Amino acid sequence: MSERQNVSTGSPYEPAFGFSRAVRIGNVISVAGTAPLAPDGKTVAVGDAAAQMRRCLEISRLAIEQLGGGMENVIRTRTLLTRIEDWEAVGKVHGEVFGSIRPVNTVVQVVRFIDPEWLVETEVDAVL
Repeated sequence: MSERQNVSTGSPYEPAFGFSRAVRIGNVISVAGTAPLAPDGKTVAVGDAAAQMRRCLEISRLAIEQLGGGMENVIRTRTLLTRIEDWEAVGKVHGEVFGSIRPVNTVVQVVRFIDPEWLVETEVDAVL
């Protein structure tokens, strides 16, 4: 087995729940469900799904870069929404980031997240 590298992005949930923001083993990077949190732990852009999507992808990008990858290495994304009607707005943000990369993507509606202000969470997988 290749050496394991873990990345934390400072979310208060990481140590409380015992998980890492991202893990790299070999040439595979997986980024955990990522909520739209500012560095201070507060929700960004309350009520704005597109801006929250942008923040989720920014957090994922930073984690992937810390593990030696880039967004061009992303092969799968998952978009979780509490309001399915936001699919088009968050899809446009996804397209801004991944338009030329075109990873596989799944969009689903969920009942809710830990924080009711979160409208979006993302998961990202990359292969280097």
